[in-house]
Amino acid sequence: MTDKKFGPQAIDIMKKASVPVKTKKIIAGKFRRFHKISLLKQLLTISTMLQNFRDLFYTCIGFLQSFWLLMRFKPDVVFAKGGFVCVPLGFAAYLLKIPLVIHDSDAHPGLANRILARWATSIATGSPLENYTYPPGRTHYVGIPVNSTFRPVEAAERQRLKAALGLHDTKKPLLVVTGGGLGARNINRAIIAIAPQLLDKIAIVHITGAYSYQETVEQASEHIDYIIKPFISSGMASLFGAADIVITRAGATTMQELAAMAKTVVIVPNPFLTGGHQLKNAAVYEKTDAAIIVDEDKLVANPDVLRRVVEQLLRDSKRRAQLAKHLYRFAKSEAAVDTAALIVEAVATRKHQQSA
Repeated sequence: MTDKKFGPQAIDIMKKASVPVKTKKIIAGKFRRFHKISLLKQLLTISTMLQNFRDLFYTCIGFLQSFWLLMRFKPDVVFAKGGFVCVPLGFAAYLLKIPLVIHDSDAHPGLANRILARWATSIATGSPLENYTYPPGRTHYVGIPVNSTFRPVEAAERQRLKAALGLHDTKKPLLVVTGGGLGARNINRAIIAIAPQLLDKIAIVHITGAYSYQETVEQASEHIDYIIKPFISSGMASLFGAADIVITRAGATTMQELAAMAKTVVIVPNPFLTGGHQLKNAAVYEKTDAAIIVDEDKLVANPDVLRRVVEQLLRDSKRRAQLAKHLYRFAKSEAAVDTAALIVEAVATRKHQQSA
């Protein structure tokens, strides 16, 4: 159950998982709030108000769909990762007295998880507990589960992975750029602008997102060391493994994957998402010197800001190693096991209560 825009990609990912997962879709609506835009201005924006009002009805429909699906499948437990699509499902689980376990990946608790937390049997977090206000007795810092293929890669293996990508010079450093599943237009445009100055020093694999792919291909320089792809549903561990430097948004799961691989990372957080959660995610890494942060407004005004950061990292291997070492401290190799333990515990507690 997922965001409509990301739905096709999520379904594709689930089909290609090591254990294929069946998917069902529900209708859901979100409450639009934009960081860096005043509440008064948002309230006076008629289009936003109308969309929020419409989405309230969508959420009600999603609740009815969720209620029916839970009655039909009779699950022992419901696990929710946050996001507006989880609210109607979580509420249906609460009414049906099905244990609810939620996981909050971001350093800033989202509205959906804040709503669901009051009904949750257990709450798992992706960042240290100091970043949350959830009830201490039900909250556990487990990290973010990532596939075991995300692991540190030695130099020799990195060269093999570069060769598998089709790069002609495997000794040349590789920059991987990704803006998440839907892409990041401002990052894409900045890379297009600075690539000609970088390609004599570094190869680039640029993941644009499906919505910006055609625009990027049409505007980008053609070069043997510049590979452009719209989206990768499998094989991200190999791509990140081949990378010497990664430019990314501050998505919590992506950052945990990069932490598990001990990568040198440059973050361009999205400044407009609700609650500024990517800014807060990025701040967690910045204050521990685990990544370099580039402000998006400065990037839009002058893409060379990003070029200079990449060139400085290329010149300073010790700095790259230092950032990678600090980021690796955030890796939680047992996150999946610890999260699963909370789910199993919730089921066991329910069965014990039913038999009592």
